[in-house]
Amino acid sequence: MDKYKKPIIVAEIGCNHKGDFEIAKEIIQLAKDCKADYAKFQKRNPKELLTEEQYNAPHPNPMHSYGDTYGEHREFLELNIEQHAQLKKYCEEIGIGYSISVWDITSAREVISLDTDYIKVPSACNNNFELLEVLRDEYKKDIHISFGMTTLEEEKRIIDFFNNKGQSKERVIIYSCTSGYPVPFEDVSLLEIKRLHKEYGALVKDIGFSGHHLGIAIDNAAYTLGARWIERHFTKDRTWKGTDHAASLEPPGLQKLVRDLNATYKSLTYKKSEILDIEKAQREKLKYRKH
Repeated sequence: MDKYKKPIIVAEIGCNHKGDFEIAKEIIQLAKDCKADYAKFQKRNPKELLTEEQYNAPHPNPMHSYGDTYGEHREFLELNIEQHAQLKKYCEEIGIGYSISVWDITSAREVISLDTDYIKVPSACNNNFELLEVLRDEYKKDIHISFGMTTLEEEKRIIDFFNNKGQSKERVIIYSCTSGYPVPFEDVSLLEIKRLHKEYGALVKDIGFSGHHLGIAIDNAAYTLGARWIERHFTKDRTWKGTDHAASLEPPGLQKLVRDLNATYKSLTYKKSEILDIEKAQREKLKYRKH
C-alpha cells in the first residue's frame, strides 16, 4: 500500500461492564480519555441465541460465571436497549463513537433503531444469513463482519451475499480475526490481512483487524499490512471476573496503542524531496566533502 488512511481504533468493551450500567459509562469515559475513536458493546437475546440445552448448561468456566447456568450468566450481563440508547447519548455528549455487535435477529432490530454509525457481526454469527439479511435489507449504514473461525468458502458466501445486492463495496468492512481469548502470537496470522486485501479488497469498503492477543506489539504491523480498523477488547481491570478481561487492554495499554498507531500513520510516507528540510542543516554539517 502506498497511501494509508488514518487508523480507526475501536475499544471493544463488550460485556466487560459486568452487567453494570455505571461501569459501562465509566469504561466509555476511559476509552475517550485514551483517544479511541469508538466504544463498542454487544447485544444478545440469550433465549433466542441459545438452544434450551445451551441455556441450561453450566458455564464452561464456572469461576467466571454470573449465573447458575450459561443462559443465566448471559442474561445477567445484558444491558437493555434503553440503556444502550443512554450509552449512545453519553458517547455523543463526550465525543466518542458508539457501536454494538449483534448476535441475533431481535438484537439486530433493536440496535437498528438506535441508528449507530455501524453494526458489527461477530465471527460466531457470520453464518446466520437470516441475521445478515436483516442488516442488509433493514439497516442503511455500514456493516462490519469478523472472519474468525470462518472457512474460505464461508467468507466467499458472505461477500457474495452482500455483493449480489451491490452493497459490499459501499458498506461492508471485513476483519481478519482469530477467535480465542487470548490468542498466542503464532495463531494471530497477520498475513491473512494481505490475503483479504487480495481476495476482497476491490469488493468491500474497508478491512480491519480484531485482535485477541496480549500486548500491543503487533497492532502496528496489522495496520501497516492494510487493516485500517483496529479493534481491541478493553477493560478497566484485567483481573475482574469474566473471560474477556484476560485478552483486554487496560487504559495504559490502549493509550499507548492509539499513540503508536497514529505515529505509524504519520510515518508511512515517502520522502517529499530528495533532501528534507530537517536534513539540510545536518547535510551541511555532516556530509562528507572531498578535500
